[in-house]
Amino acid sequence: MPAQIDQLWDDIRDQLRRETPDFKFHIWIEPLELAGVRGKTLYIRAPEHIRTSVAERYLPLLRRAAVQRFDRHAVVEVVGSDWSAPADDAPREAGPPAGGGDSHRGARLNPKYSFDQFVIGEGNRFAHAAALAVAELPAQAYNPLFLHGRPGLGKTHLLHAIGNYVKRYGSGLRVRYATIEEFTTGFVDAVRRHRTGDFKDDFRGADVVLIDDVQFLAGRTKTREEFFHTFNALLDSGRQLVISSDRSPEDLPGLEDRLAERFRAGLVVELEPPPAALRRAILAKRARVDRVEVSADVLAEIAQRVDSSVRALEGALIRVVAYASLKDEQPTPGLVRHVLRRLGDDTAPDACGLSEIIDAAAQEFGVERESLLARDRRPTVAKARQVAMYLARELTEHSLPEIGRGIGGRNHATVLHGVNRISAAVRTDPAVRNAVDNLHRRLGRRA
Repeated sequence: MPAQIDQLWDDIRDQLRRETPDFKFHIWIEPLELAGVRGKTLYIRAPEHIRTSVAERYLPLLRRAAVQRFDRHAVVEVVGSDWSAPADDAPREAGPPAGGGDSHRGARLNPKYSFDQFVIGEGNRFAHAAALAVAELPAQAYNPLFLHGRPGLGKTHLLHAIGNYVKRYGSGLRVRYATIEEFTTGFVDAVRRHRTGDFKDDFRGADVVLIDDVQFLAGRTKTREEFFHTFNALLDSGRQLVISSDRSPEDLPGLEDRLAERFRAGLVVELEPPPAALRRAILAKRARVDRVEVSADVLAEIAQRVDSSVRALEGALIRVVAYASLKDEQPTPGLVRHVLRRLGDDTAPDACGLSEIIDAAAQEFGVERESLLARDRRPTVAKARQVAMYLARELTEHSLPEIGRGIGGRNHATVLHGVNRISAAVRTDPAVRNAVDNLHRRLGRRA
């Protein structure tokens, strides 16, 4: 699919995510793909088991997003998995959306991650206050700001909240958000294409730079060197830098003292796991935001059973509500127990991150990590890449777009295709099943 069509679908999905409760987005929107564009018609591919429901319930929503993001006379057709574009189908260049462009397109911020939606407790109060101060006065409060804590405690939420706040109130300040995986992939690609100047300008030209998961710099000497110089250039030119990590600067493996010292020169704040009362408050707020009617008993049951992270907590609520919706039942404490048992304790803290999955998949299939992240189409590399996508979807709470960005900057449709391919192969191909089983064991999860 051409790059401009990928961007069009990303724009439409972003709008749908803003307008749709998470549990409905998870069931009905996330599985959809933009199969093709012909003239002013968008062909949206839906899995067969939800195709009719999507056409009946969500076609007006899809049309409205297409009108706003593609063409004021746009038409949307929901097609099945066997649909393919006609031979003469040449997707047109997507023009500016009917409502105007987005000067912050590069930031890729999740609009649902705001300060208003962040539930404050003793374990995260200081982090919230520091992040808000940075958003209100970039480069004047705490610079750099270093947030650390276990996965799923709200670090990414705060990074996006800072970006969204600056985007709204910053009088044109430019925001650049990226995971360290995206930084690495972009740097490697720029070196290969002899365009390192453009790469540097992309980050160093921003007023506020937000870098997620900096712990994955370990073992990447050249990327670490470029990051160090970018880091210094930003601070020396009065730009704001906010960094997140799953551990403190002192505990980051393979990090030179000079970089750790620059991290510590600003403000270092730890986020801690939420206690039971805060977990219930987080669930109650998420239910209100998503306009979901869930009893206090149900929220208490989820809060009691899921204590690892905010991400796991919200994921459990989405799964419970989604399951109840599909079964046309009301959520109850008993249904919570059934769903969480059925998921096999899927809400336990992530045993691994996206970077570990990429490394393990590359090793399992005997390919280079760089090849897996690049556009290498060799069958073995492609299989390793798809297995990494499948495991990332299964073992982490990352969304499809997040997985795609972490695996070489691919779009959500490519990730969904890879996940579906491996999901089918696990049932029919012993070699793939054995590889996935091996990776489960290596990554610390039972298949």
